[in-house]
Order: sequence, then structure tokens, then C-alpha cells
Amino acid sequence: MNGLYLHVPFCEKKCTYCDFYSIESTGLIDRFVQTLCKEIEIRCASLTVPRTENTNGIPSQIGKTLVPFHANTIFFGGGTPSLLSGTQLEKIISTLKDHVDIDPNAEWTMECNPGTISEKSLSDYRAAGINRVSFGIQSFAQPELDFLTRIHSIQEALDAIPTARAAGFTNINADLMFALPPQTVASLEHSLQTLIDLQPDHISAYSLVYEPGTPLHAQLGKGLVVPHNEEFDAEMYHIVMHTLQQAGYEQYEVSNFARPGKQCAHNLMYWHGHDYLAFGPSAHGLVNTERYWNHRSLSTWQAKVDAGELPQANTENLSHNEQAIEYAFLHVRSDGLPFSTFQQRFGLDLQTMLQPHLQHWIDADFVTINNGVLRLTFEGYRVCDEISLKIIQSITK
Repeated sequence: MNGLYLHVPFCEKKCTYCDFYSIESTGLIDRFVQTLCKEIEIRCASLTVPRTENTNGIPSQIGKTLVPFHANTIFFGGGTPSLLSGTQLEKIISTLKDHVDIDPNAEWTMECNPGTISEKSLSDYRAAGINRVSFGIQSFAQPELDFLTRIHSIQEALDAIPTARAAGFTNINADLMFALPPQTVASLEHSLQTLIDLQPDHISAYSLVYEPGTPLHAQLGKGLVVPHNEEFDAEMYHIVMHTLQQAGYEQYEVSNFARPGKQCAHNLMYWHGHDYLAFGPSAHGLVNTERYWNHRSLSTWQAKVDAGELPQANTENLSHNEQAIEYAFLHVRSDGLPFSTFQQRFGLDLQTMLQPHLQHWIDADFVTINNGVLRLTFEGYRVCDEISLKIIQSITK
């Protein structure tokens, strides 16, 4: 399973906590769409794989050949992709289909701000081919939305999911944040229940992070924001996990919960270490063992593409050890780490290497091991970072 990620770097107003690349110059969107389509053409034309022939039964490399990239998932992130018009989106999707072999049953996700959508815009997105939308709701308490500097109102948040249903969407995600300084247990429980009553198919629940370089981080440094302590953060996470599981949402990753059959294929593609192409300023991609990232500047990105060049700022080739760490880290955080597959791929008997940690984790009800797959339990997700660190340390010894 491979994927595509497209970064739309525009916001009506940038939130104080967000460290993703975005700008408020929405008048530049038309020009951006033209450049994005050109980048798709350039990058897809650059993809090659070794071409071999057999000589006396022995394969030998004789050159490179162009191969269409096959994609099962497509994700429009940002920024605020829902600032795109239906016509702009159709142009991007048409270009993708011209240059990428897209599975007819592919998952097409688009991030949307509740303050930038209408039934018409969502209907246009659905007609263009988007079949999954993700709403950045974050909270149903006005002081918390104000703290996060979100542009949408509580009513717009309440209307988003029903409006998407009316537009024909049957796969909807909603984001929720916890551990916000103005947040109480009561307000968190209110937001959770309100969201559950709206019946999204998938919920992503995140703890607030004070990312360096953001206005919120600067406020923290000046003492203008006082975060909750770790114990209260952990209590809120426990409330989130318990409440959502009781409501029928299966936790399949640290921050992600889904109704049966509604897990996000794009998320799973990342966590299983598959290849993905990425387009747009600041976007990161992975092809084979090479990771690349585009310039984190709209003007620089555009200048490179206009010159017919790949707009990447840099690349790195993942070592065998780095691949093993990423594989283990991502799998243990999501739907489980298969020991036999890990050993076949990396030549490491991780189950033996993790002794005596495994027995302690099992006794503490942090993990289970069934059919050779290590999975976190309800309690295990609460100490996921500690478990992940022990696994990384075992691989790097």
C-alpha cells in the first residue's frame, strides 16, 4: 500500500500552536495550484527503478525504467485544504490521475476547517472524488477554541459532520485536543460526549504540544501560559481512551480511534512504513529507503518548480538500523509489532533482545503477545513512550 500527500499551505488565520508550514496569503492559491500540478508532473517523471535481464539465469542491472507510482491513499493536508474551490481541487486530482496509477478503491482524504465549509463546497469535493473528510474541531468549549485561536464557532463545529453527511460522505474524522490550559475534566467530558453524539466514523484525539517556534511556545517561555502537570495530562488521556472505547471506537494507535472498518488507510500506510510521494512546500516523502523534504517556503518551492527542478531542500537515505527503528517504533504505536516479520526483514530476534522487559510488560498488563505480535493494551498506550524507548535501545545496542 502506497500513498500520496499534498500540502496546501494556506490558512485564513494561523493557529498559535501549529508548527506546520502555512501562510495567510490566500490570494496566492490559484498560482499555488498551477505550481502543484507542475510539481506532480516533474516528480512522477523522475521516478525510476532498476531494469534487469537474465543472463544464464543470473539477473544483471542494465539501466533504469520509468514506472508509474501506484497509490492506494491520497491525503490533502495543510494548512487548510478546504480553502480550495471545487474547480481547483478537480484540476489537482485530474493531474494526479494523469501521472499516478491510483487504485479505483483508493481512500481520498481532505482536511477541513469547520469555519471554511458549506454543503456546496463539500458536495463539490465529493463530486471531485474526495471520499473521506477530516474536521479540525478540537473542542466544543468556546474558551478553549479562543485559546487555540481557532476561526470556527461551536455552532460551525456542531454543523460540520451533519453537513458532510448531507453532502454524501460516509467516512468522517474529527480531531479533538486535550490538556489545554483552560480545559477541565468537565469540559473535556462535554466535548467528548458532544462529538460522540455527532457519530463521526473516526476520532483523532491529541494532547496539546508546545512546539518550538510557535507563538504558543513563546508564550510558554514568557510565563503567559501555564500547562497542566503530567499527572493531569495522563488523567485526561485515560478519560479520552476509556470514553471512546466505551462508545464503540477501537483504539488502533496512540491517538486514533475508529468504528469497525473505518481505520484511516493513509495513517496505516505511514505506520507500516510504505512508500509515499509528497507534493507542496514543506512536504516530506519516502521512496524506497530515501526520504526527501521540500523547501519550507512557498516562493522557493515555486521557483524550483518553475525552473523544472524537484523542489526538495534535502534528502536522506535511511540506514538498515534506522529502518529497523522506524519499523518497530511505528508498529508498536499502532496495530502491533510482528516479531517474525521484523526478524525476516532486519535479521534481529527482537523478542529475545527485549527480555526481561517483555515479562514485566506482560505482568503489568502493558502488552499482549498473540501469534507472535506484540500489541499495547489499554494501560500500555499510557506508557507507550517508555516502551518505545526500550525497544529502540534494544535495537541500537
